[in-house]
Amino acid sequence: MEDRTCVVTGSSRGIGRGIAECFGTQGANVVVNYRRSETEANEVVDRIESAGGRALAIQADVTDQEQVEAMRETTHDAFGRADVVVNNAGINQDVLFTEMSHEEWDTVLDIHLDGAFHCTQAFYDDIAAAAEGRLINISSIVGKGGNMGQANYATAKSGIFGFTRTLALELADEGSTSNCVAPGFIATQMLDGVPEKLKAGIEDDTPLGRLGTVEEVAEVVGFLADEKSSFITGEVIDVNGGKDL
Repeated sequence: MEDRTCVVTGSSRGIGRGIAECFGTQGANVVVNYRRSETEANEVVDRIESAGGRALAIQADVTDQEQVEAMRETTHDAFGRADVVVNNAGINQDVLFTEMSHEEWDTVLDIHLDGAFHCTQAFYDDIAAAAEGRLINISSIVGKGGNMGQANYATAKSGIFGFTRTLALELADEGSTSNCVAPGFIATQMLDGVPEKLKAGIEDDTPLGRLGTVEEVAEVVGFLADEKSSFITGEVIDVNGGKDL
């Protein structure tokens, strides 16, 4: 990853933060994108730089095409063309479908799907032109199996599968790849509000008997960004401890 430029959306915390720090420790130039969490984003930059890497925090709401295009220009000014783009930005607004508002539906789909569209379109030429161009999308086990109270989230994450495979076909002529990582239940802030009894039930239902870690997801993303994965494209890689078996 030495001297390659990686853009990771929603990387001020959680899985995105783990991915950004993984890239940074491997010598990449890392764009730490955030929407509101400026303090946390700067902490990620500090951690990468303290490990000898280069990083830059850039504020951009991925649902806003103009802001994403501005992020691209700032990236180019700082590091040049992007080699790797990770569409990680996401949100959940959980409520049973019969009680779900149109705003709750739209908000989740906008961030996951419109966000992936805007960022991929903005950096598409970079990925296509790079010697080892990589598009990596972060989905979820919920996109495969659904989940109570997450019709919006499941729909958005399922849509990422088709988006990934289509971009794999369209980028193939340029020798660049598009893949997807679908984590299971990972120990992040997203699970902070889940009752301990429910977390215990999730662990019991997972063959490996525990929640996953951010580092375990980040390592898989790091492999897909590496030149060693150059013959892998259009794939959905599950990181879920066997939860869907």
